[in-house]
Amino acid sequence: MKHNIGSADRVVRLIGGALLVVIGVASLAGLLEFGTVAGVGAVLIGAIFLGTALTRVCLVYRLLGIETSDSS
Repeated sequence: MKHNIGSADRVVRLIGGALLVVIGVASLAGLLEFGTVAGVGAVLIGAIFLGTALTRVCLVYRLLGIETSDSS
């Protein structure tokens, strides 16, 4: 698939995704008081952000016709 995520978008997704995963795991471990559902949600969304950053392909962007890639 053609990449549709640019450099700046990728960095934001990497940092945001990692932060969400850490917050979610901390919540699930009982270190933060966000609850189990919020912890699982944060881990899942963070994992999606990390996955899209690593592959540089976002299916939602593709459906909406958004292109932030440097090669446009």
